[in-house]
Amino acid sequence: MTTIGTKGRGRQGRRRVLGGIALFTCGALASAGFAAAGAALAEPGTAHASSHREAPLISGQPQFDTTDLYAFVSPDRPDSTTLVANWLPFQEPAGGPNFYPFAEDARYNFHVDSDGDAEDDLVYRFTFKDHRKNEHTFLHNTGVVESLDDPDLNFTQTYDVELLRLKKGKVASRHALAKRLPVAPSNVGKASMPDYGKLRDQAVRELPGGLKAFAGQADDPFFLDLRVFDLLYGGDLSEVGNDTLKGYNVNTIALQVPSAYLRESAEQPVVGVYTTTERRNAYGDWTQVSRLGMPLVNEVVNPVKDKDTFNASSPKQDARFLKNVTEPELPKLIEQIYKIKAPATPRNDLVSVFLTGVDGINKPPNGVPSEMLRLNTSVEPVAEPKRLGVLDGDTAGFPNGRRLTDDVVDIALQTVEGELVGAKNDLGDAVDANDKDFGGSFPYVALPSAGSDVRAAQAATKSGATGLTGGFSSVTGSWDADTVVLVSAASGGAAVLLVGLGLHRLRGGRGGGGPARRSWLG
Repeated sequence: MTTIGTKGRGRQGRRRVLGGIALFTCGALASAGFAAAGAALAEPGTAHASSHREAPLISGQPQFDTTDLYAFVSPDRPDSTTLVANWLPFQEPAGGPNFYPFAEDARYNFHVDSDGDAEDDLVYRFTFKDHRKNEHTFLHNTGVVESLDDPDLNFTQTYDVELLRLKKGKVASRHALAKRLPVAPSNVGKASMPDYGKLRDQAVRELPGGLKAFAGQADDPFFLDLRVFDLLYGGDLSEVGNDTLKGYNVNTIALQVPSAYLRESAEQPVVGVYTTTERRNAYGDWTQVSRLGMPLVNEVVNPVKDKDTFNASSPKQDARFLKNVTEPELPKLIEQIYKIKAPATPRNDLVSVFLTGVDGINKPPNGVPSEMLRLNTSVEPVAEPKRLGVLDGDTAGFPNGRRLTDDVVDIALQTVEGELVGAKNDLGDAVDANDKDFGGSFPYVALPSAGSDVRAAQAATKSGATGLTGGFSSVTGSWDADTVVLVSAASGGAAVLLVGLGLHRLRGGRGGGGPARRSWLG
């Protein structure tokens, strides 16, 4: 690992640690390409069907659509590892009367490779069941809900947690870790759930052996400007700085496990992690319909022809689509639109680190190349995480696992544009952090927006108090491929964005409250 000078990422500049590290920094880059058609665990069948609505088939099955995966050493419990995965993207908070349950005909899985051989050693499986107290009403809740066992909470879900131990791809043993744990409900609104934080706390459960589990609704922790799909931020960089996922919720499953249970040994502390979702068909058989390891893989790296195949694949055959990484599409598009020259291909700088882990950080010895999120469980968490992770010298961050605060979009853009092959840049989408603060304890994800928050957000928009959500004015003055100046219309021209080989970022926030208990049905 080598240290390369300082770069202007702030007033004082930030130390960069490269040498392989940055290069993978992007799941966006790497992960994309290596998909294969195969089945997980040798149990479910494969299907053509990670990330938000990123593949044709899974976009029509939101309850099964994995949006993001995070794996990090727990900041308040550094002898443990926390796994967080999200499903069912773009939840409008006021989306009643059914809101957003987990699917009963799904198996949601965390896969762990403890020794780097691209084979599962452990699978933590979550399955869900619906419960209704009163089927003679359309209401999700029949009064104010004050606890998870409140009689006025008409619709509830419970879940079971099972641990599968595998050898050579085959299930060797099964262990029931928990049964009928309660799910935190969708946040209907302040009139219905005046103290949603209390409901969240009640849904965090301790399991035997020092594990913790949570399942329920949460604010979507992924932050980015999705207008990248409008010809790369408007074709003139006028569409940046808006957190597209602000105000939307997801369904979250989180699991905290003592790191010693996951890794091969203290001498080999690197684990590989990925998620899958399986769906039961009409014959009772299980089919894998979603897979996610590194972020952005199936969204911006894999072409359409490979997306459904990737979702049905397993890591063992991930070299199949190597060309998607060695000849990535994104830098060619950036060159075409913004005249920023794409790095020369083949991009072996990306492939080597992506498939094996970063030397000296999260590369297991004698590992088999494969696409998954790799975490060195021996790297201590830092008190002040840097959003660019390893790219900015913070080896506790992405691509060494992925924390909730890691800015994977900016890391991806900078890496794909040749950060590791001498093309120094500070590219980004001007969204540097989530709109809500993350928690300091398990499950760490922010509370979901309530259905009643929507009206408050609309009122704030009308009064001009929403920061950047009003968008940006058209480009002022002249520009070239190196510098573009954008002015925020919403902030009255006070915020100026410098864009080109560098984007300075801006962000905004939200708030809440609630009434006393009342029952609507007798």
